[in-house]
Amino acid sequence: MDRWSGKVAVVTGASAGIGAAIVKKLLECGLIVVGLARRVERIKELTDDPEAKLHAVECDVTNEKNVVTAFAWVKENIGSIDVLVNNAGVTKETTLSDGNLEEWRRVFDVNVLGLCVCTREAVRHMRDSGEEGLIVHIGSLAGERVPPVPAFNVYPAAKRAINALAQTLRYELAGSKIRVSTISPGVVATELLADYSTFTPEVLKHMPVLHPGDVAEAVAFILSVPSHVLVKRHRILEI
Repeated sequence: MDRWSGKVAVVTGASAGIGAAIVKKLLECGLIVVGLARRVERIKELTDDPEAKLHAVECDVTNEKNVVTAFAWVKENIGSIDVLVNNAGVTKETTLSDGNLEEWRRVFDVNVLGLCVCTREAVRHMRDSGEEGLIVHIGSLAGERVPPVPAFNVYPAAKRAINALAQTLRYELAGSKIRVSTISPGVVATELLADYSTFTPEVLKHMPVLHPGDVAEAVAFILSVPSHVLVKRHRILEI
């Protein structure tokens, strides 16, 4: 991990849940962390250490201008981007048979197109620096094995797209120093999960679940492997 000390990591969806846990873990590992989210005040509350190298930037990943501006700010004020963790994600409790287009579009705009725009901007910065770069997409086991969860609608499809996008990017970056990994966690106890009536606190109490910190540890593991090692897909399951 020593080679990442002082390097710059950008984490999307950093204000809560998995994103917040990843921010904290990367700070522990000695990285300079830029958290992107709409609720920027919540990012600032993630640490009370005055020495922590945490920067909170307000950004809606569905707004291309927002994303371009945020990444430009990082380069101008902090330096080259070495790590990108595409964590921002949403889901809507609805169905394919009677849902509405706006709710479906929101899921794809955040989980897929937002990821694409953030990846594009990060790759441009990484190519300019010529140094080792790492991009980690936070997917979901639901994108690999669709669960029989009521009202999951387009969420598994959006998460499955992440795996295809990661492989496409690997082909594009072949021969470069930029690696691309995906993490596919199972059920994680977060605000996103709490939005589903299926996963009430009572239900979660009686089922095996992951915690945000478990996913953050997986990100740290990917960072820890040598630069010639590619963790293509990392699945995390509850036991």
